[in-house]
Amino acid sequence: MDIGQVPDQIRFDLTASRNGLQIEFDRNDFHTMTETHFHREYELYYLFSGERNYFIHDRSFTVQPGDIVLIGSDIVHRTSDAGIPGYERMLLYYDPAFFDGFSAEHKQLLLSVFSHEYPILRLKLQQRLPLEALLLKLLGELTEEPPGYEIHAVNAATELLLFTARELLRQEPSVHYEPTPVQQKITAIVRHIHASYAESLELEDLASRFYISKSHLSRMFKEVTGFGFSEYVNLTRVRQAQRLLKETRISVTSVSEQCGFGNFSHFGKVFKQLSGVSPREYRLFNS
Repeated sequence: MDIGQVPDQIRFDLTASRNGLQIEFDRNDFHTMTETHFHREYELYYLFSGERNYFIHDRSFTVQPGDIVLIGSDIVHRTSDAGIPGYERMLLYYDPAFFDGFSAEHKQLLLSVFSHEYPILRLKLQQRLPLEALLLKLLGELTEEPPGYEIHAVNAATELLLFTARELLRQEPSVHYEPTPVQQKITAIVRHIHASYAESLELEDLASRFYISKSHLSRMFKEVTGFGFSEYVNLTRVRQAQRLLKETRISVTSVSEQCGFGNFSHFGKVFKQLSGVSPREYRLFNS
C-alpha cells in the first residue's frame, strides 16, 4: 500500500485485551492538541510528511519527516502546528501490560527506547525505507482487516520497537538539541514552574524575574509549549497532587495547599477537569 492510498484517519484499539495497544493514523492540514496530554501508556510517534512542533517535559523540538518521537509513561507532551500546512503521522500507544509477555531481558530492551536523553530518533533515507514499508503494511492490514489482522498489528508494533531499539544502540543521538534563545528562555521558565509549583506563580512576576514583558512571555510560552501559562501551571500542580494522593496519606486539603492551590474549591474543580475524577476518587482508585 502507498501512503496516498491510506484513509485520512485510522483507529485501532486493543486496550481491552491483554495486549494493551492502540494505533492511530491521521492526515491533517492544521491541528494542535487541545487535550492535556499525559498518560500511563508509552507513546511512539512517526511523521511521514509535514512538520510539527513537539513539546516534551520541558523542551521544545521541531519534528521532521522520518522522525520517531518516543515518550515515556506519564510525560507531559503536546504537539502544535509549525506553520507548514499538511502532515501525515502515525501514533502507537503501548500500555505497560503490553510488555508483560516478554522475558525480563527483552522487556528491558523494548522499554529502553523511551528512556534516552533525546526523545527523537531522526532516520536517514536508507533507514526510513524499511521502516515505512513495515508501517504501510500495518496500515494496509488495519484498513482491509483480513482474518488475524490483530495478530499482525501486535507483531508489527513489537517489530517497530525492536527496530527503534537497534537503531538507538547503533548510532549516536541523531538530533543535536540546539534550542533557540526563545526556547532556552521558556525552558528555564518551565523548570522554574516545576521547582516552585507550591509557591505563587503569577505571569507578571515571572515576566519580571526573567526580564521579559508580560504579553511577550504569554505569547512565547504558548508558541513554544503549546500550553497557556495558567494551563501549564495548573497541570504541573495537579500532577504533583496526583503523586501525593498516590504515595502519601496526608489529607486532601493538605495536598491542595502543598501543591500551590490557595483555594480548596478551585483545586477540586481543576483536578477533576484534568484527571476526570475528584481528588478523593483518585486516591480511592489508586490505593
